[in-house]
Amino acid sequence: MNNYDVRDISLAPSGHRKIEWVKNNMPLLSALEEDFKRDRPFEGLKISLSVHLEAKTAYLCLVLAAGGAQMSVTGSNSLSTQDDVAAALADRGLQVFAYHGATDEEYMKHIEMCLEHKPNIIIDDGGDLVEMLHNKRPDLMEEVYGGCEETTTGVIRLKAMEREGVLRFPMVAVNDAKCKHLFDNRYGTGQSVWDSIMRNTNLIIASKTVVVVGYGWCSRGIAMRAAALGAKVIVTEIDPVKAMEAKMDGYDVMTMDKAAPLGDIFVTATGCKHTITVPHMMKMKDRAILTNAGHFNVEIDMAGLEAAAVKSEEMRNNIIGYTLENGKIINVSSLLGLRNCNAGRIGYCSTKRGIEAMTRAMAAELGPHHIYVNSIAPGTIETNMGGLGALFTDEVIRERSKYIPLRFRGEPEMLVGPALFLASSDSDYVTGTCVIVDGGWCAVD
Repeated sequence: MNNYDVRDISLAPSGHRKIEWVKNNMPLLSALEEDFKRDRPFEGLKISLSVHLEAKTAYLCLVLAAGGAQMSVTGSNSLSTQDDVAAALADRGLQVFAYHGATDEEYMKHIEMCLEHKPNIIIDDGGDLVEMLHNKRPDLMEEVYGGCEETTTGVIRLKAMEREGVLRFPMVAVNDAKCKHLFDNRYGTGQSVWDSIMRNTNLIIASKTVVVVGYGWCSRGIAMRAAALGAKVIVTEIDPVKAMEAKMDGYDVMTMDKAAPLGDIFVTATGCKHTITVPHMMKMKDRAILTNAGHFNVEIDMAGLEAAAVKSEEMRNNIIGYTLENGKIINVSSLLGLRNCNAGRIGYCSTKRGIEAMTRAMAAELGPHHIYVNSIAPGTIETNMGGLGALFTDEVIRERSKYIPLRFRGEPEMLVGPALFLASSDSDYVTGTCVIVDGGWCAVD
């Protein structure tokens, strides 16, 4: 197998500069790098990692490699892959299989190539590595003893597999960690979505009516930043508690049917299919802008829009205008991949990615490796609020407590045969990652 499949290896110097820049603005991950260099927790282990491949996540790959891991890396969305960053990782000796704008076939081939070194640990973003192992290449699963999943969409897929009893190894739900959804989703996504929208559209946000679809943690941040930029914000949400929260936060709350004629910019961030449909689009203003901040491009009914449009044309780079039978143009931005990663190739802010990368790195260190060491078998989890962690000694906990404030409960729950690590969204046991008290389980943040 080739060590890399990137667009142009000569782009590596540009990628190195990007990685060095973000490294200097990611103190949490930099601290972990020094720790990993000293302790080498991944010595002799193979990690397959699928991420939005840009400078911050590339630095995470280098940190894991510094801990002794043999890294095989691919992109979790071809539209977010930055070719110079992929080249830089390949230049540093990592196995890298990704390039921007890959076809669906090329993308899935890269997912498969990333797994061909028969990994011990999976770090996934969206669930495609896990899906490939379970459905197409189960022969590559024999040495896997665990992993972690970064995003809401991937956790949803894992939970479905766990319910069906087909998930064959434990996975830490990094997305449910407080340090992930409180900071990465809310503040990081909230800022980077609007940074990307403004760069891509060249429009002012003040005075616009913004419709935010959903009110999860990403949507909270998107709505908050839109309001700060001077927009009037409308939220659509099917969960009555979240809808009430949005109302209490000062936003108008209504159905998409009612919001459709009012919005200038629509941002989806639910992970659900067809939250905006053609009947909604027919009601929208002429030249309304639609964009997606969810992981996959399923939230807006693009197949329906393409069938309903009488013509389409590129209005700006990354913006396609679809003319409907009623004469209105619906502008769809960034090919509906992740807005904060794709439009203008800007990517996430460094501080946000640093918190997320720290959580992922520690999930990889504190979870799957010690599941393997202690021979914990796959199965079904029964836990309070879905919390769980990894088996550790008091010595390790004391070492980790130097940089993680730990709060333990008294008597750990006993768990048998975990299949999916679900981190509690309201737990006070651990801040930012999963840990276990000596000899038993401790719930995870």
